[in-house]
Amino acid sequence: MRVRTTTAAACTALVAVALLTGCNRESAGGTGSQKVGIDLPRSDSDFWNSYQQYIEKGVKSGEVSALPLTNSQNDVGKLVADVTAFTDQGAKAVVMAPQDTGAIASTLQSLNQRGIPVISVDTRPDKGDVYMVVRADNKAYGEKACKYLGEQLKGKGEVAEFQGDLSSINGRDRSEAFKSCMARSYPGIKVYELATDWKGDVASAKLQSTLAAHPGLNGIYMQAGGVFLQPTLALLQQKGRLVPPGAAGHITIVSNDGIPEEFDAIKAGKIDATISQPADLYAKYALYYAKAALDGKTFKVGPTDHGSNIIKIPNGYEDQLPAPLVTRANVDDASLWANQLQKKS
Repeated sequence: MRVRTTTAAACTALVAVALLTGCNRESAGGTGSQKVGIDLPRSDSDFWNSYQQYIEKGVKSGEVSALPLTNSQNDVGKLVADVTAFTDQGAKAVVMAPQDTGAIASTLQSLNQRGIPVISVDTRPDKGDVYMVVRADNKAYGEKACKYLGEQLKGKGEVAEFQGDLSSINGRDRSEAFKSCMARSYPGIKVYELATDWKGDVASAKLQSTLAAHPGLNGIYMQAGGVFLQPTLALLQQKGRLVPPGAAGHITIVSNDGIPEEFDAIKAGKIDATISQPADLYAKYALYYAKAALDGKTFKVGPTDHGSNIIKIPNGYEDQLPAPLVTRANVDDASLWANQLQKKS
């Protein structure tokens, strides 16, 4: 699935008018002179800050020619304004990560009418055509977290679930999959669904109330470690409930993101597991597909040459990247992006 380039010599050998036109376009400067607009979704999460570092590295290395990066700070109105600025500046492709996947449809429609392809990272817009969605299988996140907690708790207990924003397909996918798996496979576990809007302070306040009402709580599923980890650990420490695995009163915690801080917490026995959301691959393939879009490349359903799987969605295609479960057994795996980031820092 590598983007093919055509040399000037090959172009002169072509006789078909359509192919010759394509080669002339490449020889006139290719994608190098075509700018990509890249909006970062927020800066209040360690995961997204890591993603930004990888994006900046890719742009600096010349993977695409980008306009100055913007950050919509979890505000769909600002995202729309940023995208408008991109088009005014001549962007020929746009990379975004809309946090409200239902409110971006009209912007996607406008971009489609202008012939500007969109790569959506981590989130799948509910409506509006996209060239490619780059994300992991978020239903698998919920399933993996459910199965890990179910097995660790031996099918019995009480679990608090920090749900992400349910206006986001990621929050919905993780929540629905977790709930379905628990009901199907572990009916002896009571789940307390805590809506958080991806806000750490909201999660902490609701966890405090849940602990007061249900002191036997023995499991937590955090749908985003980047925003939930520190406030959760601080509260559990304050309440005397931050005890290591195997000790009386231990609360088994599984998270999503795979940031270095989660790895440190696993090693310290403060949480038990996380699902590594690939910040490095999100950035790498966001830029890859932006370049591919500018090159006019098309894709088909099926396995890729980078260990993922492309599926057809109602409004385009989605490349579902792998997201492994990380526990104490494999937390030092050098292939995990958080470990690579720590070595470079």
